[in-house]
Amino acid sequence: MAVVRVHISTFLLAGLLTATVAGAQTAPPAGQAPRPTTPGTTAPGTTPARPQGAAAATGSPTPTDYVIGPDDVLGIVFWRDTDMSGDVTVRPDGNITLPLIRDVKAAGLKPDELREQIQKAAAKFIADPNVTVTVRQINSRNVFITGNVARPGNYPVSGQMNVLQLIAVAGGLNEFANSKNIQVQRTENGQPTSRKFNYNDALNGKNLQQNNIVLKPGDVVLVP
Repeated sequence: MAVVRVHISTFLLAGLLTATVAGAQTAPPAGQAPRPTTPGTTAPGTTPARPQGAAAATGSPTPTDYVIGPDDVLGIVFWRDTDMSGDVTVRPDGNITLPLIRDVKAAGLKPDELREQIQKAAAKFIADPNVTVTVRQINSRNVFITGNVARPGNYPVSGQMNVLQLIAVAGGLNEFANSKNIQVQRTENGQPTSRKFNYNDALNGKNLQQNNIVLKPGDVVLVP
């Protein structure tokens, strides 16, 4: 009988140790919420939060007056639908192409407006679609400077930029530049316009409101 009792006690002790180890492996540390064991999953008994489709930007903040233009890169994310999600580039005709939906007009819209358009079009194929539009890269908001400057070329417009600032970014005027007769060319309502910029007056603080023009995407500054 003593031998039998020893074996029974040993069996019960082994079972108790096994249960204790199993509980230690599954229970989280005190004060810490349980973690899912598989990436992308949620803990049992919880519901993943449904994202709101607000537009966002990576890197520098998106300008408040930003509208989508050709060559801009956008991230289109459908909640819980990776096949419909991905990065797209706005074509020269202003459209983007998405699976199932095909072409959607993007140029001229703000990101939130595009999101609404995509959700409306996707509702024909997907029940209750939820979309996020992310601005990955802005390539459409450029101004151009050419002529007698150190580094002629195109430059992105981040926030507000005036002619004096653009000339500084382009490395300044060359020695023989005609600083009094710089031209700012712009297309407004389909019509080309041209305004004169006097670099010397701007440096001396003369007529800054009229002379130091705030640039818009697509403007061309000619330095003779």
